[in-house]
Amino acid sequence: MAQPLHPSHPLQDNSSTAGRTPSVLLWAGVATFGLLVLGALALWFHYGTQMFFEMIRAGFAACF
Repeated sequence: MAQPLHPSHPLQDNSSTAGRTPSVLLWAGVATFGLLVLGALALWFHYGTQMFFEMIRAGFAACF
């Protein structure tokens, strides 16, 4: 006899790391975004506004 695709009682993960992965991924994304913003601000203060935008434009031109 064929088995149903979705069991009536879904499996549960009762390990100590259950549910932790989405939180870790969220914090990793927040940290990465924060580092990018911090780097952009550091470049802005170091090179000034005009040079900062010229570097960004040149970077985009090199990629595309």
